[in-house]
Amino acid sequence: MERLTLPSGGAAAVDEYLEYRRIVGEDDGGKLFTPEEYEEYKKRVLPMRLQNRLFVSWRSPTGMDCKLVGPETLCFCTHRYKQHKTDFETIPQQRPISLPCRVSGCGCRAYLYVPLNGAQPIRCRCKHFADQHSAAPGFLCNACSKCSGFHSCFTCACGQPAYAHDTVVETKQERLAQGKPVGQDVPYAAMGGLTGFSSLAEGYMRLDDSGIVGTSSQVSSLKRPEEDDMAFFERRYQERIKMEKVAKQKGKAPSNTKPS
Repeated sequence: MERLTLPSGGAAAVDEYLEYRRIVGEDDGGKLFTPEEYEEYKKRVLPMRLQNRLFVSWRSPTGMDCKLVGPETLCFCTHRYKQHKTDFETIPQQRPISLPCRVSGCGCRAYLYVPLNGAQPIRCRCKHFADQHSAAPGFLCNACSKCSGFHSCFTCACGQPAYAHDTVVETKQERLAQGKPVGQDVPYAAMGGLTGFSSLAEGYMRLDDSGIVGTSSQVSSLKRPEEDDMAFFERRYQERIKMEKVAKQKGKAPSNTKPS
């Protein structure tokens, strides 16, 4: 194995580049800013980003954030969250807030999280994968003509079907009002819902207080009196297994027009 060595000061240069990439994201169009352009970019964008950060999550009907979206999280359109519009000079008043894809030629009008089944995209009831469907509104299948729009019976680890979840885009104030974590203000691009290391875990596993407001209260609200953590997760696991068996017996879930 070839050993990589850096010249004196090389490690600091790598750290500076990583910091640059976290702050600028995709905004330089693949061509590095000059030092002057970089400083101008930070003066213009960072105050806006710190004030108007949007938090993105994939939320179950129980209110649990089963997935907290980060810069590299894929959208239904197969592009990453950081490739969507995430910075706003003024936060839009309409709800839900749409975060369109910025990749040229992409028909995605709003970021939409779709879970993975292991390393693969989940399947639609038409038997084709999510990435075989159009990202344009309607989410029709590109591989068959019988599909009326993407709809998956995939079951989330929380025990709820994927189609019952929603991709939620909200402000810091809206999350605080619900007692959800917001973390610390950071200058980095497309942070979405990430507030700490535990943000990378699935919702039902996120027991620590990740951010200014902890998520343990979400789990506590689902627990029964006198039920410890191990008993709670065992019960949720058994409920999920039971729901999966019922779903297989039914063959298909109720119709729904939104993709999930």
